[in-house]
Amino acid sequence: MIKEQLKDQFIKGLIDDYVIELFQRNMMPVNELMSYYRCAIMEVETKFKVLNEQFSLQYDRNPIETIKSRLKSPEGIAKKLKRKNLEFSIRSIEENLNDVAGVRVICSFTEDIYLLAECLLQQDDIKLIEIKDYIKNPKESGYRSLHLIVEVPIFLENEKKNRKVEVQLRTIAMDFWASLEHKLRYKKDIPQEELDRLAEELVECAQVSAALDERMEQIRNRMSRI
Repeated sequence: MIKEQLKDQFIKGLIDDYVIELFQRNMMPVNELMSYYRCAIMEVETKFKVLNEQFSLQYDRNPIETIKSRLKSPEGIAKKLKRKNLEFSIRSIEENLNDVAGVRVICSFTEDIYLLAECLLQQDDIKLIEIKDYIKNPKESGYRSLHLIVEVPIFLENEKKNRKVEVQLRTIAMDFWASLEHKLRYKKDIPQEELDRLAEELVECAQVSAALDERMEQIRNRMSRI
């Protein structure tokens, strides 16, 4: 599967034949590594689904709207290692890349983001590697989200392995904004002047969506007290 993906990327001119050769030479180990990261994604997804079920029973509400996941493509892994001037090896991927496996949790309210993050990190088999709070400290572009790099164990037939997973927690408004900003970032052939105007508008939209999140949370809290 990975070999076919690489061939497709090569045909499109996105990666060079040197990278193709590296992946082909390490095909079995890379396939195995990717399967471990897929297992790590399933572990983290299950933890959030269990938390959502618990809150549904205990508080009669679901803090999670949706859970999305993604595994970094072979092309993405190769390009990132090359950009960082790192060698291509299984060990290099494991030690230097924190975002091979990703889980995105979309919540109804900002308050739920911090609650779910706290519940996840309290679990004794989860190890926090790094945390970046772009909600309290948004990026200059307006991007808002809570990022966690966690290490989670996966249990195989005869052994246990630890794998890192990037967890992003956002509200619906934050996710909608990030999706639009992502499309703009990869849109080609936009004049620089128009690009600057759109970036300014997105910053304004981020401020509006943050205010909306706060107002909706206030309304929810008032309703819960009635």
